[in-house]
Amino acid sequence: MKLAKREKYFVYLAGAAIGVFIIFQFFVFPFFDKRDRIKRGISVKEKGLQEILMLNHEYQAGKKGFQGIGDILLRRGKEFTLFSFLEKEAGKARIKSHIKYMKPSVSQGTDGYKESVVEMKLEGISLNQLVEYLYRIESLENLICIKRISIKENKKKAGYLDAVLQVLTFIRAV
Repeated sequence: MKLAKREKYFVYLAGAAIGVFIIFQFFVFPFFDKRDRIKRGISVKEKGLQEILMLNHEYQAGKKGFQGIGDILLRRGKEFTLFSFLEKEAGKARIKSHIKYMKPSVSQGTDGYKESVVEMKLEGISLNQLVEYLYRIESLENLICIKRISIKENKKKAGYLDAVLQVLTFIRAV
């Protein structure tokens, strides 16, 4: 089959176009796709690394704070008990006679510390007395906090409250 010179140029041009298409389809485009995937992977890994560094920073801060807890417990002394502290502060707040019950409990903690919880019920106290008592007992220097509180209106005396408190602190496990 004889082709004219012009037709040969079209065939060569079509062959070159197909060749360029094959080169781009099987070599160039996969190269750029793989490069983009690698860039995305690097970006994801960098974000993961940033998160790990942030979590490490939080862990170190928490660890330092946890060591601070140990210092507070040492300053507080071995003779400290949450039950006696709450009873003493109730006397200072003049609500000792309003204590219906106090139930101490200790639960196993972690890293050499235990949770000491006292549940107490106060009956027939005014809002001012409750606020003063809460102000006295919740203290960062003694590491004491209110874990749960339930306040109801007293049914016997109008204007007075009944409150159930769960007070929490940490103690060293011996």
